[in-house]
Amino acid sequence: MLFGRILPRSFYARSTVEVARGLLGKVLVHGPTAGIIVETEAYLGGEDLAAHSARGLTQRTRVIFGPPGHAYVYLIYGMYECLNLVAERDGRPGCVLIRALQPVSGVDLMRARRGATRKLEQLANGPGKLTLALGITRAHNGADVTRGALVVRQAPGAGEIEIAVTQRIGITRSPELPLRFLMAGNGFLSARRYNEPSLK
Repeated sequence: MLFGRILPRSFYARSTVEVARGLLGKVLVHGPTAGIIVETEAYLGGEDLAAHSARGLTQRTRVIFGPPGHAYVYLIYGMYECLNLVAERDGRPGCVLIRALQPVSGVDLMRARRGATRKLEQLANGPGKLTLALGITRAHNGADVTRGALVVRQAPGAGEIEIAVTQRIGITRSPELPLRFLMAGNGFLSARRYNEPSLK
């Protein structure tokens, strides 16, 4: 499948919420594997206690405070890696968690990496699943996603997307913030829960 141009750094040098919404419908590509981004979550600086950057500048969070358009990859539960894309201008924290993909390229390789999973809808419908499927690890932490093997591209012929907004899921701090964005009605979401009005 042919994809459009790689998203430039200027795409990421905006508010985290704008980037989180703008990433929907774009194509995350790593080597021969790729998927349409169908679900994201925004993590803000300052008073967003769920954000790693809320602890301030540390060796771990240095990437989040750095230039936009880089990958922030971390481990959860001691076994799953999660991919975030850094937003905001240099020095201002903000990143977007990629929560779910609709596979469009390299599906056989994704299935091989995911083991027993057979259904296409379950290959990358979660932040830990999609990194496994695409072969993304903590070795990619700090990678520049505006060039190289791990990039985000425009989707060819993409039309207007109906975006649904909900609270973030799977967190205990600042769970009330409506910062989860998804392609309404898509069958590849990490969870079907969204009761908020759809927003353009």
